[in-house]
Amino acid sequence: MSVRSEMALRKFSEGYNCAQSVFYAFCDDLRFDKDTALKLACGFGSGMGRKEEVCGAVSGGIMVLSAKFGRGEGGDSTATETTYRKTRAFMDGFAEKRGSFICRRLLEGCELTTEAGQRRYKEADLFDRVCRPCVQSAVELLELLEDAGENHVDKRPRRAVRGHRLEDRVGRGFLPRA
Repeated sequence: MSVRSEMALRKFSEGYNCAQSVFYAFCDDLRFDKDTALKLACGFGSGMGRKEEVCGAVSGGIMVLSAKFGRGEGGDSTATETTYRKTRAFMDGFAEKRGSFICRRLLEGCELTTEAGQRRYKEADLFDRVCRPCVQSAVELLELLEDAGENHVDKRPRRAVRGHRLEDRVGRGFLPRA
């Protein structure tokens, strides 16, 4: 397990959410203030405020990619395209590895906004069975993207996808096989 994965999992175990934990693990490399990162990522946990939309670990990962490659003030629009390409590769890789990047699917329909759902989350040990592996996977995929460099990101044209049907995207590959 990488140092960043260990750091993210430690933060997650300390009670920070999935988005915070992933973003935090890359702060030193990004030269990003850790307290600011934790605050910025806070609302993205549990699929954005427990709405169980895009997994918080994925959102945290997209924040990392945006901080590293995104277009800033006066920046060139190619930075946007690079960020989008890396974001798609990251999300596709996460869905391939975990089966989805949608929190409610990952959590098997557990409704986190209700007391009953939070009880089920604890009783079914979804923190350890689902969420910790998602945090670890997000960090590992970001590291793969980083290690592979721009030339190895899968640039094949993507099929048109209607709505949010992940089934259409799962299994199409993250990075070219070595």
